[in-house]
Amino acid sequence: MTGSLGYVETQRAVLASASDPLVMRRGGRLEHVEVAYETYGSLNAARDNAIFVTHALTGNANAAGLHLGEKKRGWWDNMIGPGKPVDTDRFFVISPNILGGCSGTTGPLSLDPATGRAYGLDFPMLHMGDLVEVHRRLLAPPGGGRPPPGGGGALGGGQILQWGIDDPPAMDRAGLVAASSRLSAENIAFSAVAREAIMSDPDFVGGRYAEQGVFPWRGQKVARMMAHITYVSEVTLEQKFGRRRRAGDADWGLGPDFEVEHYLQHQGITFLDRFDALSYLYLTRLIDYFDPFAEAGTAAALGTTRTQFQVTSFDSDWRFDTAQSRRMVAELERCGVDADFAELSSPYGHDSFLLEAPGYHDRVRAFLG
Repeated sequence: MTGSLGYVETQRAVLASASDPLVMRRGGRLEHVEVAYETYGSLNAARDNAIFVTHALTGNANAAGLHLGEKKRGWWDNMIGPGKPVDTDRFFVISPNILGGCSGTTGPLSLDPATGRAYGLDFPMLHMGDLVEVHRRLLAPPGGGRPPPGGGGALGGGQILQWGIDDPPAMDRAGLVAASSRLSAENIAFSAVAREAIMSDPDFVGGRYAEQGVFPWRGQKVARMMAHITYVSEVTLEQKFGRRRRAGDADWGLGPDFEVEHYLQHQGITFLDRFDALSYLYLTRLIDYFDPFAEAGTAAALGTTRTQFQVTSFDSDWRFDTAQSRRMVAELERCGVDADFAELSSPYGHDSFLLEAPGYHDRVRAFLG
């Protein structure tokens, strides 16, 4: 019987220290790394029923269930729970917040032990492998049994791909949804404009805004409004809003009037309460640079893997379009890896990986067996 998880709690673990620092791929090191994570279901006696899920750009550890006092359920709540495709009656699900984030895991707003101040723009540049290394450390305690499956959408899919490259034996199955292994110039351009909006805000103050009691809300709001357009489809916007207006026909002005404008205003404003500008800068830049098949050693590593890959795209997703998924599959096959690929029909655009597009949940359920 299908159901939903009840109340869940976020846990925390310290995974790096001065004696065991996280050495970053692009230089620098972190001597204190704390990770926020959640688990759902129970680890069995054989310790072989774990599943690892990774979130997208602005996600957090709360993939399913409900936090006490909150109204919004986890970002993949329709996927994870009793009787759902990721069935918590069968599986022990681990969902962490990523390095560089702002929801409990070490990021640019965290205190630098060496200075006692927030890192700000002194935080090291991120490589996808840094995120994976943190999560590999987190997963180490539940180890044993067979390697677990892992899955994620968008940036989450990139993390799962990098994990399969960095540690080929460590993952049984890898599900990549609405993901890319190399962003297009158009994608990089969108992120560049978003970062420029944030860094040009007068309250950004060189990334030291928290110390001065301000926040670059104008820039972050604009960044989110623009980005949100790329996550949905033209069909969805037309069906939901069309050209409906709030003002009368005689009242023309420069402020928000069309319903779609008010919708974007709402998306931008609510984003301010749950995300940090510095994390947005670092994580969007991480995705820009992500190009694992251009790195030395990738082909050799994947040539030894026994991981089963499943790649899924959606026909209305123009941000991480099907061409990017097909390129990723071609690169995997060039490395000798078989990948199960499908493009699904969905009206929801890039957000399809968070929703219940036709055939999507059945595909995931079948992949997990």
